[in-house]
Amino acid sequence: MSNPSKTSQEQAPDEDVEKTAEEAAEAEPNPLVEGEIPQVPGEEGDDDPVARLEAEVASLKDQLLRALAETENVRRRAQREREDTAKFAAVPVIKDLLGVADNLGRALGAVPEELAGDERVQPLIDGIKLTEKELLAAFERHDIQKIDPLGERLDPHQHEAMFEIEDPSQPAGTVVQVLQPGYRLHDRLLRPARVGVAKGGGAKGVNDNDSKPGDRVDTTA
Repeated sequence: MSNPSKTSQEQAPDEDVEKTAEEAAEAEPNPLVEGEIPQVPGEEGDDDPVARLEAEVASLKDQLLRALAETENVRRRAQREREDTAKFAAVPVIKDLLGVADNLGRALGAVPEELAGDERVQPLIDGIKLTEKELLAAFERHDIQKIDPLGERLDPHQHEAMFEIEDPSQPAGTVVQVLQPGYRLHDRLLRPARVGVAKGGGAKGVNDNDSKPGDRVDTTA
């Protein structure tokens, strides 16, 4: 006969093993069952080697473009400096020649009217005029422009006002006298023109006596 107590004792360990397996399953949930996606080592965003290489490539490309742009700016700046050096290298010599042109103009202006028609002086006057003409022609060939603003509005960028003159026939700020002409090389001012300007007045050529009766406006209240 079999011993009932022995049979129950032999079956007890199996029941304990099954119970332990069930508790372990409950304590450790299965990620596939709960909808969680297991992560594979090396596939996280921060540790992705492909993304890291792409970021490095983008950074190097940006640095390369910046370096190319800076190189192009340096090249253009150097080219502009070379052109300016070639255009304005003769400025010191030209400024010395401006004094020669001024003296020729003063010599012609100093000739008295009674000697202007004298045959003994006329060859000298013609020689001075011809020399001045040749010098101004040489200036024009090298893009040196003379600034003679008589009758123009005062431009502080090109003119230097020395005094004001009461001249009612001219609008205020009009150049009525040129003491010394100015000169400009290409787009650079070599010397401003020294001028005298009108202090104030109405429009040029306006005369109140020439106005018609219907032209006046009654301002009395």
